[in-house]
Amino acid sequence: MKNINDTNTGNLEPLSFSDEPARTVLDSLSAHIAILDETGVILETNKAWRTYAVNSGMPETYNHRGVNYLEICEAITGSEADDAGKVAQGIRAVIRGDLEEFLHDYPCHSEDGPHWYYMRTIRMAGPGAARVVVSHEEITALKLAEEALKKSQEELFEQKQSLEEANIALKVLLKQREADRQELEKKVLTNVKDLVLPYVEKLKNSRLKPRDKTLIEIVETHLNDVISPLLQRFANAKILLTPQEMQVASLVKGGKTSKEIADILNVSETTINFHRKNLRVKFGLTNQKSNLRSYLLSIS
Repeated sequence: MKNINDTNTGNLEPLSFSDEPARTVLDSLSAHIAILDETGVILETNKAWRTYAVNSGMPETYNHRGVNYLEICEAITGSEADDAGKVAQGIRAVIRGDLEEFLHDYPCHSEDGPHWYYMRTIRMAGPGAARVVVSHEEITALKLAEEALKKSQEELFEQKQSLEEANIALKVLLKQREADRQELEKKVLTNVKDLVLPYVEKLKNSRLKPRDKTLIEIVETHLNDVISPLLQRFANAKILLTPQEMQVASLVKGGKTSKEIADILNVSETTINFHRKNLRVKFGLTNQKSNLRSYLLSIS
């Protein structure tokens, strides 16, 4: 709306700005300002308006006074026609008194890059014919910042969507892994109960030497431990046992004495008593009357 090759249509008397401070203030404003009469004719402009016109290709001697700004806006065609038409309608509404203020922002790109402007029209107070002030302030930096922020928000939204999708996929995977684990445990439990323990029972009932029978009973004990919640309860309680402590705990739970356990594991009875002492410490049975075997039976 502003970079138009205006045509001077008359020699109107300019508004009186005899007060030098008033003229100084008007020319010091960064906004491009024009004062229009009740028909839309430009009566006065400030320095920023004139400078913009010169930078857009108008001669420095060009006089904007007498140009009908509304007619110029309404004559614009092409991509800027819609914004120009809205500006003309808004200014007419302020002139008629239908609006106290009209605001509009619009693009006005040039060869040196994209530009946006914020246009504001208000009616001047005072008696006599209507006078309106039209100002155009460049808001390119603000628009670029808004576009950068919008792009950043879109990127963040896409990242959020990706994370949510990845989270859903991970939950599905973990659920499947848990199902697989449960299925594996079920298979192990079934195989031990149906395919292993029956043969162990047959071996126990066969003619075996006392030591061999004891070994079979140890195997049976360990298999029962595998399919019992005993080991899991140890893990849940965050009780860490060494492999030999686990063997001693299983045999104690089975009712074996320290001497019997020593013979089975082929170690000294002193070693077994040392392990039993460590087990009592780890299970929190120190200085208590609780029996180690009773405790192991209670948690299995």
